[in-house]
Amino acid sequence: MISIEKNTDFNFTAIRAIAKEVWPIAYGSILSKPQLDYMMKMMYSIDSLQLQADKKKHQFILAIENGFTLGFASFELSFGETKKTKIHKIYILSIHQGKGIGKKLIDYIETEAKNHHQEALLLNVNKCNIAKYFYKKLGFSIDLEVVVDIGNGYVMDDYVMEKVL
Repeated sequence: MISIEKNTDFNFTAIRAIAKEVWPIAYGSILSKPQLDYMMKMMYSIDSLQLQADKKKHQFILAIENGFTLGFASFELSFGETKKTKIHKIYILSIHQGKGIGKKLIDYIETEAKNHHQEALLLNVNKCNIAKYFYKKLGFSIDLEVVVDIGNGYVMDDYVMEKVL
């Protein structure tokens, strides 16, 4: 049985391992190798993840089965001082995708959001990422398009998707 648990590893070992495996598959045909490398370091170094958890108040959760981490997500309640919860990350190991793990993670986040009187969930997804269809299936809709400068000459060309609670 898959359980959803809060991350307690301040080295983010499982999270970093999953990102390292999933990112090249998810984004290899969308982003250049130099941009992938830049974003991995920017978002998944231990220092960056600790900053996200400590200063930015991102909560990291893990999907675990038989002691093995299959996926993770991070979210932030009251994003930008709104009553919206932002899902910053959600990734499942490739061999475990399609088994309902992503839905379990989002259901957990939705429950947390409702418990904190949030009005909506929101997330960014690359316009070319097929995950947008997964989010639509779960009730998210495209709210707007954004181009986010992430430094080093790179941008994220995303949809902002929202699900009203």
